[in-house]
Amino acid sequence: MEILGKEAMKTIKRALSGVLAAGGLLAAGAALAVDDAPGGPRVNELNFQQPVTKIAEELFSLHTFMLIICFVIFLGVFGVMFYSLFAHRKSRGHKAANFHESTTVEIIWTIVPFIIVVLMALPATKAVVAMKDTSNADLTVKVTGYQWKWGYDYVKGPGEGISFLSTLSTPRSEVNGQKPISNLYLQEVDNPLVVPVDKKIRIITTANDVVHSWYVPAFGVKQDAIPGFVRDTWFKADKVGTFRGFCTELCGKEHAYMPVVVEVLSADDYAKWVDNQKKKLAAAADDPNKTYTMDELKARGEKVYASNCAVCHQPNGKGAGVFPALDGSKIANGPIAEHVNIVLHGKGAMPPWNTALNDVEIASVVTFERNSWGNHTADILQPMQVADARNGKMPEGGDHLAAAGGDAASAPAAAASEAASAAPAAASDASAPQAAGLPASIYFETGKSTLPSDAAAAVQAAAAYAKAHPDAKLVLSGFTDATGSAEKNAELAKTRAQAVRDALKAAGVAEDRIVLKKPESITGGADAKEARRVEISPAA
Repeated sequence: MEILGKEAMKTIKRALSGVLAAGGLLAAGAALAVDDAPGGPRVNELNFQQPVTKIAEELFSLHTFMLIICFVIFLGVFGVMFYSLFAHRKSRGHKAANFHESTTVEIIWTIVPFIIVVLMALPATKAVVAMKDTSNADLTVKVTGYQWKWGYDYVKGPGEGISFLSTLSTPRSEVNGQKPISNLYLQEVDNPLVVPVDKKIRIITTANDVVHSWYVPAFGVKQDAIPGFVRDTWFKADKVGTFRGFCTELCGKEHAYMPVVVEVLSADDYAKWVDNQKKKLAAAADDPNKTYTMDELKARGEKVYASNCAVCHQPNGKGAGVFPALDGSKIANGPIAEHVNIVLHGKGAMPPWNTALNDVEIASVVTFERNSWGNHTADILQPMQVADARNGKMPEGGDHLAAAGGDAASAPAAAASEAASAAPAAASDASAPQAAGLPASIYFETGKSTLPSDAAAAVQAAAAYAKAHPDAKLVLSGFTDATGSAEKNAELAKTRAQAVRDALKAAGVAEDRIVLKKPESITGGADAKEARRVEISPAA
């Protein structure tokens, strides 16, 4: 048994040595794998980050002061204890004293800790009071937490009116482990908060969905962002540079993917930044009353999707985990009203976007999703329809699953291909082109340019004709009535024709084979329906 015990002890020692060695190697490897993050944490950093505000300096001093007090208490208590154990041990003939209480000792160990607590509480209270004094701010910024990004609104002071979202910009290839991580892994954003140096910045925090927390260690600032509540804090950076923080409240699946990045600029550089931002905002101002083309909406929608949707649904639309695929999905190919409703109000793990995105952004991303990857619905959602949807009037049409008999992958392009394959291969000469189904008319709703759900037949017939006549061109004629503004009517007719053109392109017709004709006016006693149509006909 004695031999067995010795062997067991040797085994345990070897195991412990191996664990310690492996731990040392892992620590060394981790230290070699990354470098200090500029403005963020440093490798093997054991203390607070270097403070760049007075509040952070006070917190650092308080931390050091209290650590010293605790260390002195530790030395005193354990010093007396170990001295007593050594000097009064039994081997030297000492015997333990037998007593029950000592009023003097009890008074001492009550008064001394009280004095220590007061000494610690006084400077701590002073720091807390200073942290809550948000008066006389030079700049006020509202910070809104979203899953999983930050929204910044400059509400008062230089830069007032500037507003943007700050989203993680670490490449997905790093997040997915396809490329080595950089020193700024999960610590970089597309739009950092920008503030001037030596100015008091008031931060007002709230949240749109769940509780978040805005934290920048170098500023000594940490403030919870709670839905339905407003909290505030402040900082005054005395150093130019970029400083990084995190959301420190567990807020869901992508909690680690919403870093805080603050860029502190000199007064002159900040003024230039404000001027540039206002010029950009003016140039990129969204017009919710404008009727956009498919190409405009898709281009804008691609950016909105990349910033807000790709993190869950993936850049290729294939989805991941609890987040469903959009490529070929029932949502992106089904009724457009359901698609819009989910984007506006959320569903399950998906948060609502009705406050984070404006009408143009929602119209753009819905149009992009319904006309990207394997989705070719040719549906166009206009901002005015999103505004109507916010008020309860959902857009109609767009149920391509029902039109295709429930096949989620079907779309105008596939239908056109099928129709084309059924057309006679040896069609008549393109110089005298007349095919079954052409000319064909597509009738739109009053004041709308969204392609109606029953347009598929006309688009299919035109695509089949174009395939059977490789040299022929298709002419699109938009019609309007004589009531209202002639300029607006002409623009609406043009947009409708462009919607049909985009549907034909999605069905496989080359753009250079589609001719847009100047809008024509229907007058007299013509049926109002005829004034809302786009006619597809072969070119003469």
